[in-house]
Amino acid sequence: MMNKNTVLAWATFIMIFMGCLLIALGAFRYEDVAGWGFACVGFGFFAIAWVFNALKGRV
Repeated sequence: MMNKNTVLAWATFIMIFMGCLLIALGAFRYEDVAGWGFACVGFGFFAIAWVFNALKGRV
C-alpha cells in the first residue's frame, strides 16, 4: 500500500521526467519561439517537483 510519502516520491519522479522531456522538445524539436515556451514549462515542472520533494515527510 502506498502512503503519502510514496505518492509524493512518484509524483516527483514523474514531474522530473516530464520536465526533461519538455526541455528536450524545446531544445531539439522546435526551433522557433515555441521551443522557448516548452523549455520554460519544463523548468516549471522542475520547480513543482522540488516542492513535492520538500513536502515529503511534512504532509
